[in-house]
Amino acid sequence: MIKVKRALISVSDKTGLVEFAKGLQKLGVEIISTGGTAVLLRGAGLKAQEVSEYTGFPEMLDGRVKTLHPKIHGGLLSVRDNPEHMKQLASHDIGLIDMVVVNLYPFEKTIQKKNVSLEDAIENIDIGGPSMLRSAAKNYKSVAVICNAERYTEVLNELNNNSGILSDKVLASLAIEVFERTSSYDGAIFDFLKNRFKTDNSFSSFPKTFNLSFTKLQDLRYGENPHQTAAFYKDSTNRHGLPGLQQLQGKELSFNNILDLNAAVDIVGEFDEPAAVIIKHNNPCGVAQDKTLDKAYTKAYQCDSLSAFGGIIGLNREVDAKTASAIVKSGFMECIIAPGFSDEAKKLFEPKKNLRLLVLDFKLLEQERYDFKKVTGGLLLQDKDNRRLKSEEIKIVSKIKPTKAQMDAMIFGWKLIKHVKSNAIVLIKGTQTVGIGGGQTSRVDSAIHAIRRAGALARGSVLISDAFLPMPDTVTIAAKAGVKAIIQTGGSIMDEAVIKEADKKKIAMVTTAIRHFKH
Repeated sequence: MIKVKRALISVSDKTGLVEFAKGLQKLGVEIISTGGTAVLLRGAGLKAQEVSEYTGFPEMLDGRVKTLHPKIHGGLLSVRDNPEHMKQLASHDIGLIDMVVVNLYPFEKTIQKKNVSLEDAIENIDIGGPSMLRSAAKNYKSVAVICNAERYTEVLNELNNNSGILSDKVLASLAIEVFERTSSYDGAIFDFLKNRFKTDNSFSSFPKTFNLSFTKLQDLRYGENPHQTAAFYKDSTNRHGLPGLQQLQGKELSFNNILDLNAAVDIVGEFDEPAAVIIKHNNPCGVAQDKTLDKAYTKAYQCDSLSAFGGIIGLNREVDAKTASAIVKSGFMECIIAPGFSDEAKKLFEPKKNLRLLVLDFKLLEQERYDFKKVTGGLLLQDKDNRRLKSEEIKIVSKIKPTKAQMDAMIFGWKLIKHVKSNAIVLIKGTQTVGIGGGQTSRVDSAIHAIRRAGALARGSVLISDAFLPMPDTVTIAAKAGVKAIIQTGGSIMDEAVIKEADKKKIAMVTTAIRHFKH
């Protein structure tokens, strides 16, 4: 426990500071401050001694050096019950500082500015602030340290209720928060500079240390299952994404909802024309593109209307009345995510109180650099699969050449296939899925699932495979169902037999030399 007699206050974000400082002064706490913070406090009628007056040394180097002084860090780091420490402080006329209130230069906000300059970013790297925070947090048994304005009320209440004394429990929790903050701050600086200097050959595309910095947005009701607790976090270095969702109606989002919404956004974001997807358990059960959004949605729904029940709908255009009407007729759905909703659409959805309407500006979404997966005791890190197929990469390997319509269907399906769990097979007609088979342990099983779901619509369709066909059996099954063209990766030791089977069954086949596994 400590009794707070002197506090050093130096903040960038001044939210709630005046009220907190007034509370400290009422308790008789002496305040030392810096620059703009001191001006603010004095303007509010509070007494605040400038750090330069306290140390006897002026600020210098355009404010880069102001609190880096023995009278500051000696007053913070000295162990109060160590006689030798106290003797040294006395010999150098250094007083004790019992509280530090510091929040850091807004580095994270600065680097989120479009085309931020390196110079601007560097000038927003705080040096004195983290130094004071770490000094105070290291000596937490003797110094209270506050880096978060949301703690002001709690700390002030504790001081008022205990005659200016803070408990060991509060002191420890404040110190832990400091190291959490400085760790996140340093990670953001490292990531920014690493990416800015990535042309330097000494830097690998995969760093020796990979820092993750996320800020909790909210607790969730539960995780994938009711017995699992969960929370939703925002990437501290990304300006846009799912944390920027605006919810217009409906109940609170669940853990699984957010996962499915992410899959929906990833898929419809692939297409320039009006497109729709329906997601169930992180897999698409229908995807389509058309000239109008309502037609795209209707075709996506028709692919697997049974699985679509209770699904997550993703749309890449503002939802109009026609599309809303089509969705309402579909029955129960969990969520709809789109760039916007017309007033007429909102009115149509209003009676469905549990349906979540979510607005996200797809144009602002930034392409993710990395994809990572947690494993026991470690992390797998890879480039995100942002690979697009180029026309010159398509190689016709069969005797029969695909028609233009079949080629267009292949390109549409190839954009989608990387979002379906491996082994993945998708059947396409035009710009509409008619059958999707994914997540099976064999490719032929995925083909059987896709054909079964397509039914009669399999006849005349184009088959998309996320990897090479290891055996001719998939071609044989596809031909029996009436498939007329296949696009696959190629590169199997059985390529010759697979292509021979395609020729035998009069199926057009092309290869890409690109694989799109999704595990």
